[in-house]
Amino acid sequence: MELSIALLNLSYAIIGALLTLAFMAAGYKLFDRLTPFDTSRELASKNVAVGIVVGAIFIGLGIAVGLVIGMGLN
Repeated sequence: MELSIALLNLSYAIIGALLTLAFMAAGYKLFDRLTPFDTSRELASKNVAVGIVVGAIFIGLGIAVGLVIGMGLN
């Protein structure tokens, strides 16, 4: 019985990681649509300010979704 619980938690973690990546991609695309400049081009030209903002989006979404996943495992 403990093995089934461990496998269930592992499947929750894998699904949560995939959902986190999907939400991060969606957040990046939403940010790219809302800003008047091309985010990919600005990152390629090494614009530090855009890099910090995109990094903050990824960190914020990762923390938020990670907390939801962590609460689901308990």
